[in-house]
Amino acid sequence: MFFRKRMIDPPEIDVEELDQEASSKREFSGIYHYIFFGMAILTTLAHIYYLAVKPVTGYFLFAMHVGLGYSLLLAYYPPFKKSRKDSITIFDIILIGLMLFAVFHMIREMDTIVYRIGISPTNIDLTISVIVVGLTLECTRRTCGNALPIIGILFLLYARYGYLLPGLLGHREYSWSKIFSYMIGMDAIFGTSMNASARLVFLFIVFGAFLTASGAGKYFIDLSLSLAGHARGGPAKVAVISSALIGTLTGNSVANVVATGPLTIPLMKSIGYKGHFAAAVEATASTGGQIIPPIMGSAAFIMASLIALPYSRIMAAALIPSLMYFYTVFMVVDLEAIRHNLKGLEKSSLPDFKKTVIERGYLILPLAVVIYVLAVLGMSIVRSALFGIVTCVAVSFFRRSTWMMPKAILGALGNGAISATNVIAACGTAGIVVGVLNLTGAGLKLASAIVSLSDGQLWLTLLFTMIASIVIGLGLPTTAAYLISAAVAAPALILLGLTPLQAHMFVFYFACISAFTPPVALAAYAAAGISKSKPLVVSITSCKLGVAAFIVPFMFCYTPSLLLGSSVLDTVTDTITALAGITFIAFGLQRQFMKTPLNILEAVVMCGGSLFLISPSLFVNAIGITICLGVGFIARFRYRKNEDKHKQELGMH
Repeated sequence: MFFRKRMIDPPEIDVEELDQEASSKREFSGIYHYIFFGMAILTTLAHIYYLAVKPVTGYFLFAMHVGLGYSLLLAYYPPFKKSRKDSITIFDIILIGLMLFAVFHMIREMDTIVYRIGISPTNIDLTISVIVVGLTLECTRRTCGNALPIIGILFLLYARYGYLLPGLLGHREYSWSKIFSYMIGMDAIFGTSMNASARLVFLFIVFGAFLTASGAGKYFIDLSLSLAGHARGGPAKVAVISSALIGTLTGNSVANVVATGPLTIPLMKSIGYKGHFAAAVEATASTGGQIIPPIMGSAAFIMASLIALPYSRIMAAALIPSLMYFYTVFMVVDLEAIRHNLKGLEKSSLPDFKKTVIERGYLILPLAVVIYVLAVLGMSIVRSALFGIVTCVAVSFFRRSTWMMPKAILGALGNGAISATNVIAACGTAGIVVGVLNLTGAGLKLASAIVSLSDGQLWLTLLFTMIASIVIGLGLPTTAAYLISAAVAAPALILLGLTPLQAHMFVFYFACISAFTPPVALAAYAAAGISKSKPLVVSITSCKLGVAAFIVPFMFCYTPSLLLGSSVLDTVTDTITALAGITFIAFGLQRQFMKTPLNILEAVVMCGGSLFLISPSLFVNAIGITICLGVGFIARFRYRKNEDKHKQELGMH
């Protein structure tokens, strides 16, 4: 019985431990609170000043960004889970001092250090390099877990000893002094990823903190309940809507699950959804929060910087694929409700939609302002974030209950900076990986190897890239997973003729969904912990719910109109066929054609037929639709025939 129980019962999962950003965070009081929270406020104000008022050179900005960010992280995130949470250790104070010393040196020597590092660094340069690299790995460990810093260390070892490797992966010999000094240059830690973190991501994280402080999070949940709570399978649809909206505030799939899951998962279970399915809905929807405009995850801002496109273009490109993603999740949720005859919640127990919109609808205005400033006025990301922050404060005064007084404003300024520290650390370690690829030339070698392995076939290269991106993303935050995948895999797709936008959007999608793909699926594991379900079952179910994320990226690689890069006619026709494809594959996976059950053979054939709709060829699309509809009508005929037979048997009795 002991072994049987061990096999059946799901393991206990510490949800807070999975949410590295929130777990074991220090809560200071007294003098420590004033010192470090004051430092967080000054960090945000310094970014606003140097980004919007008095622009400075990139190296100065990045050094300040890293120095203040790492110092805050070392203050608020203790080295171990069991460390004291109410005070800071002498060890961390020493580390903060070393970090600030390193920043002071880099800023003081910035006019000349960029020419010395990687070529002829001084002893003090080398000392600074070791401090920055070491603290980058340590800060990443504290907020992102062990996986990412281990990858960083392995790449550093590859840079030093890779010359011993034979064949394609071998490179010339580099000394430790060259490697470490190169890491604090503009091609490594202070490269494109840190540029995006400092110039693009930081202020939008602060904007998210202001949105949260304004009460937008609770409004989004109440709005979702009023819209969909009473519908068939209502709580699951509420989870999809609210998690997508809350994802705008967090940009972190695990944090999103932890924030909304304790409400949505019990609601779903209360009307009859199985625990593992409820957890999968939450994990899938929370992950999707990173891919839906207007404010996607941090990785989307970094993508704009990497491929030198306006963020408004990234938003536009993400629109149709993200809507398809959530459309599929909605479909599967609804089909599950049909299969098990699940109802919604009592309308009388839900918030009134009209009242909710009238009383608190103004809380959506900051998002509308950001979209307008970015997409219509064409202003910079910095200005759009600042307009959004100012709007958050302004609209809070529409009602007495949401006023943002000076204390709340200072709180949002400080909390935004603290929330940004995990992204800064992840970008730093990803910068180490990218730096090693740049130093050794391994990035282009890997791209060439992928192309050679696939024999120049685009579909095979896409398949290899998908697998590589998911594997790279196992256990990593999306930002780091995307950065590494973009450096390793995206060049191979560009070599085969895809545009940089297609290639980077492809790896971005798979970096995101690694949060629920087995075996290491952090968002699915967090949801499993809340629902007390088996993590692997939740992860597999999440893959079924989020199947569009596995199909749509292939679609927009073959039909770029899905990224809004073609004529209106092409966009409309390709969107319709793509929607048809993911609809039929959802029917097949759920073994449910509308209200008609499918047997296994019918489900398999329908899934196979749906794949014909990936092709841009209308003739191939027609074949796919014919197969899928044919299967659906056969199933409907069989189902009616069985129903009639059953009725006759009942009549005879």
